[in-house]
Amino acid sequence: MHLELDHCIVRSWRGEDAESLAPLADNRKVWINLRDAFPRPYTLEDAHTFICMARDTIPETIFAIEVEGRAVGSIGYGLRKDVERFSSEIGYWLGEPFWGRGIATEALGAVTDHAIQTHHLIRVFAVPFAWNHASIRVLEKAGYVLEGRMHRSIVKDGKITDQLLYARVVPP
Repeated sequence: MHLELDHCIVRSWRGEDAESLAPLADNRKVWINLRDAFPRPYTLEDAHTFICMARDTIPETIFAIEVEGRAVGSIGYGLRKDVERFSSEIGYWLGEPFWGRGIATEALGAVTDHAIQTHHLIRVFAVPFAWNHASIRVLEKAGYVLEGRMHRSIVKDGKITDQLLYARVVPP
């Protein structure tokens, strides 16, 4: 995939992206807002492993966010099965030097549209940690609506906290 947007490009991962990805991912401010499957510290080997996994995913659902010619974050969605086959959870992260520039909002909107159109989805959702105000704002600016709060639903960094449920739903 290759989507050229105003502030970034969302595209398929390349092996050479590991060198720009690893130092941006090895940041506590990034890690604290992601699931524990996201390694800390984040090494060059972790970046290579992730990129191989993303490239091997069929259909392709995990993409690089490129700015200024290099991968600076990731965005992807997980397709569901059975009764949830028309829904998908989306997630994203961006390297700290690129925060506050509208990049994540733009990428999220474009990839949400892509997921809905490509896979005939009727619902795309995200579950940010309640303390992640920046991601909540990104979701709202990209047209996602708050549907609820899941009280005391996760443990991150030894702290129990809530998650919020945001979704973009295709009207009937």
